[in-house]
Amino acid sequence: MLSSYTELRKNALGVLLVGAIFALGGFVFLRQVTNDASPIRSVDTLDATIKSVHWGKDAPTTYVLFLDDGGTVLITDDRPHLIGSHANIERVVRYNGFVFYRFPE
Repeated sequence: MLSSYTELRKNALGVLLVGAIFALGGFVFLRQVTNDASPIRSVDTLDATIKSVHWGKDAPTTYVLFLDDGGTVLITDDRPHLIGSHANIERVVRYNGFVFYRFPE
């Protein structure tokens, strides 16, 4: 009994770190499930220019777009889009206040 308590005290920082990582992962998962379950409140069309693209290994393609009003957004999409081209995108607002951007389907 004493040796297991001593071992636990030696590894307490690691145990706390692993526990914090699992707690953070659970929080992110629950937040994503909540956002996906919330219905869409509004969809607005915006004009933007595609400035760059990032192809991740085994990950969807992420585009950096500059909005005509000066803002910058990131959009993940599997369809190809030409860098430097003008694009119409949608600003989607859910009832819980979550906002995201997407290319129209």
